[in-house]
Amino acid sequence: MIRMSKTVIGINADYRAAQGEKPALTYLTAAYYDSILQAGGLPVVLPPLAEEADIHQALDLVDGVMLIGGADLDPRRDGWMLHPSVRAMAPRRESFDRTLARVVADRRVPVFGIGAGMQLINVTRGGNLHLHIPEDVPTALPHKDNLDPAHRHTLELRPGSLMERVFGDGELRVNSMHHMAIDDLAPGFHVTARCPDGIVEAIESTSPDWFAIGTQFHPEADTASALDVRIFEEFVIGVKESREAVRIAA
Repeated sequence: MIRMSKTVIGINADYRAAQGEKPALTYLTAAYYDSILQAGGLPVVLPPLAEEADIHQALDLVDGVMLIGGADLDPRRDGWMLHPSVRAMAPRRESFDRTLARVVADRRVPVFGIGAGMQLINVTRGGNLHLHIPEDVPTALPHKDNLDPAHRHTLELRPGSLMERVFGDGELRVNSMHHMAIDDLAPGFHVTARCPDGIVEAIESTSPDWFAIGTQFHPEADTASALDVRIFEEFVIGVKESREAVRIAA
């Protein structure tokens, strides 16, 4: 029998419905799973499961979950009107993602949300979103430049947070490619990084029994820095420590 020693991280994937003769696809940018591998974890891709019981069984096989970025969450699912700037993700993926995020929170599975993944954690736990930063926060800096995929801005970090531990002192710039952002923060979280204009760029759970973090920026992207990659190392370490604490308590 092979003894598993690596921390197993489940990763949701993107989805494209069938288009004419083109079959439906489940796909994932390699940088997500490569980042987990480089951090010492073992990534496992989760397809868009329809049954909640299947999601529970899948979570029995992993130590933590990473919720990836992608297209926009559909605000109508949270009782808001559809803004014309919203480019909603495939309904099958969003239905799965929302159920997965809820079950992860209920079970206190360690989780890291990136981009739309962080936004998903926030709305799942009772927060809400700016649907279009240029309209909702007119004084905000540009957070998306369609002509410059490497667009970056600085961050202001919360003292004592995981983000401060990763980035430390000095000039810090992260990639920025979003038009939606957290508005009201969900209970049980605090903001650990903001853009100087006030837009939320990172969150962490304040619950001692749940290791949950999120970044609006993308530490897995080609535009990320070497420091950004350390977030994955902190995540894998945090998942391992969380699981060890559960094992000891049991």
